Amino acid sequence: MFRSIWPYIGAGIILLFAIGAILAPWLSPYDPYEIHLSEQLAGPSRAHPLGQDANGSDILSRLLYGARISLAVGLSVVALTAVVGVLLGLVSGYYGGWIDTLLMRLVDILLAFPGLLLAIALVAVLGPSMRNVVIALAVLGWVSFARLVRGQVLSVREREFVLAARTSGQSDLRIMVVHILPNVLSPVIVQATFGIAGVIISESSLSFLGLGAPPGTPSWGAMLSQGKQVLLDAPHVSIFPGLAIMLVVLAFNFVGDGLRDRLDPRGGSGRRG
Repeated sequence: MFRSIWPYIGAGIILLFAIGAILAPWLSPYDPYEIHLSEQLAGPSRAHPLGQDANGSDILSRLLYGARISLAVGLSVVALTAVVGVLLGLVSGYYGGWIDTLLMRLVDILLAFPGLLLAIALVAVLGPSMRNVVIALAVLGWVSFARLVRGQVLSVREREFVLAARTSGQSDLRIMVVHILPNVLSPVIVQATFGIAGVIISESSLSFLGLGAPPGTPSWGAMLSQGKQVLLDAPHVSIFPGLAIMLVVLAFNFVGDGLRDRLDPRGGSGRRG
């Protein structure tokens, strides 16, 4: 299916982290919230393969539960923004006119703001919580999907099979859903894959700044923030959550690159209505 081995490696890494997140209650050797101050900052050992943090909590257990947060936020934000962006992009590209102008000017306004700074401002106003993190990241996330789909629709709507559907008297809704949408989904899937990686980085950044998960929650970004204070004395506290973020983001990028090569319409894999 893929031309390179890297997308398969990325898919394998994602699968491993997904299994770890789903089975975290059974795979975690300890309670991630358990505190042992007498063993704080202890290095890797047989009992604690990845060591313990500043509270004496087991880092491996917290990484497994942290995978739940990162993957859940990444999937939920991308799912929400993809649905909104695809719908608005379809309407904007198909109808054009004042609808297209209004939506694209809104897109231009939102793109004028740096994404992470806007998310920080929104979470600061709404209050730090995972729900507000999802809302803040979704406010800007739909823009890339809307622009992508709108551009694809502009090139598809004048194709012969769409004109034939109009001539036969089919409704606009049926034309958009049945004939146009399947022909613009390939780049959306690729964009969604890269989007998950971006959301995971953004969520980790917000948690690192104390604007994501509540204090004490096993979040990779919060673990990194805790580890920065003891980086020289106990580097393992930062190294392992940093590696987890790096591996997951790389994995989604590998899969995204493979999907882009496989689903590129110029490669002859585009559908017809």
